[in-house]
Amino acid sequence: MRFSGLAAVALLAALGGCKGEAPGKETVSEHGMVVKPVTITTADGRAHVFKSEVAANEAQQQQGLMYRARLAPDAGMLFAPYPPDGGPPKTASFWMENTPNALDIIFIRADGTIATIGENAVPFSQAKVESGEPIAAVLEIAGGRAGELGIAAGDKVTWK
Repeated sequence: MRFSGLAAVALLAALGGCKGEAPGKETVSEHGMVVKPVTITTADGRAHVFKSEVAANEAQQQQGLMYRARLAPDAGMLFAPYPPDGGPPKTASFWMENTPNALDIIFIRADGTIATIGENAVPFSQAKVESGEPIAAVLEIAGGRAGELGIAAGDKVTWK
């Protein structure tokens, strides 16, 4: 079988876009954490997707985003399940020790709705940012993004 030059170029272009990963294989960050899309749908129906590392165990949740020099505007870290032992939802208290970037800390109820948002948590602060009620997950995103995107308490958060 003979390929024309144009067909060969098209084939190479198509293959160039492949990453060589098996279908369904999980994406892993440079920090060794699984990355999943987390979608927040606002009350007016707008959806915002954050490529989020998943902190699923106690060690990952204790480390969080400490020592990270940068957090992209569409990135985040999902603490799920919270608590990491998979127990029932509980009140949460986060702090910013050793965290050089301001964060919006989004506390998520078991039904997937946002309970509260600790906006622009101060870098390196040991002040507690509290959920105020039992929660089942937490999403940290770049400080100020929740306000920029109109994300508020009651909005829906989903991930797979």
